[in-house]
Amino acid sequence: MAGRETQTVTGPARGTRPANRRQLIVRAASELFYRKGYATVGMGEVAAAVAIGPSALYRHFRGKQDLLATVVGDALTTIDAALAVTTANDIGASLAAASLAHRHVGVLWRREGRHLSAENRAAFRTLTHRIIARLTELVRERRPELNAVEADLLARCALAVADSMSFHSLSLPEPGFTALLDELVSAAVDTQIALPEVVANPAGKVHLSMTRSRREAILAEAAKLFARQGFVGVSMDDIGEAVGIAGPSVYNHFPGKADILLAMVFRGNEWLRMDMSRAFARAVDAGDGLDRLLRSYGGFVAENPDLVQILVSESMHLPDADRHRARVAQHSYIAEWVGLARRVHPDWDPISARVRVQAAQTVLNELALTARVRELPGADASVLAVGAGLLAIR
Repeated sequence: MAGRETQTVTGPARGTRPANRRQLIVRAASELFYRKGYATVGMGEVAAAVAIGPSALYRHFRGKQDLLATVVGDALTTIDAALAVTTANDIGASLAAASLAHRHVGVLWRREGRHLSAENRAAFRTLTHRIIARLTELVRERRPELNAVEADLLARCALAVADSMSFHSLSLPEPGFTALLDELVSAAVDTQIALPEVVANPAGKVHLSMTRSRREAILAEAAKLFARQGFVGVSMDDIGEAVGIAGPSVYNHFPGKADILLAMVFRGNEWLRMDMSRAFARAVDAGDGLDRLLRSYGGFVAENPDLVQILVSESMHLPDADRHRARVAQHSYIAEWVGLARRVHPDWDPISARVRVQAAQTVLNELALTARVRELPGADASVLAVGAGLLAIR
């Protein structure tokens, strides 16, 4: 799974009045929301990060929700404005520059968007749809042989590659870093895929009703709730109601809500490890192993969209020791990808190899996290083709 590193928030010296104070507040809030989660950050903490009092902060923003809306809105507006003047040949360069200028927006929009007002969510969805529509238009200009469905899918993959920068703090000396991201976005746009032109009322997967233990039912229903509403927004009563039992009865199976989350995260990480071991055991060489690893991950995300959402955005709510253990497991899993990718491509340095790996994983995650993509016939094979291109698997 794509992991995240953290960095320290620094601000101006107390008592100074920088002319760009509003910009500094937005930057500090973006970092704090990203690193600690919106629900756990107070306005006082944001004020302290820029060396002002809380009352001064409220002269710029009505409250924390307004601040989050500004963080997300500024980033989406930047991307929208950049694409408005982009040519078909410059898609990669434009998205690379915009995403590196607002590296946190992918995580914040995906994870914290539920905390925005209904009005802001609607406005940002409209803006996101406009961004995708403009990207689709540019992709079709660049590749006129594509139909509308294919161009839309590749536009979403390109945006996912740009968003992958949100899931790590890796960096390379410029202009090399921007050039690498430009190359990866362009690789996504230029992937050869084939999809039907018209998809009428896709039915999606049919799920059979199976008998399962009460503990498994709790995990299954809690996963849906955590993925849709976030860990913080779900109570034990909510979980009990979803399962058809009283909230207190959930405690007969789990000591607390965090224990339910821990069971999900542990299961997901172990599942990925077992799939990886099977892929390696069947591989005939390093290139085949990397291809099998990519496909095993693609199968995992396609079959477990709720669990993917939880691994991507909710493990931060685990207790400190468990969160550290989960982060170590995720970093170790990514390291296996990076090590294998460098065996296939010995000229790749460790950082650029990991940037590529996390871009490929993020594109595959989009298959799980976006219903429009997940339900599209043939999308899984096409998204795998994009991932293979990002990892230069032949």
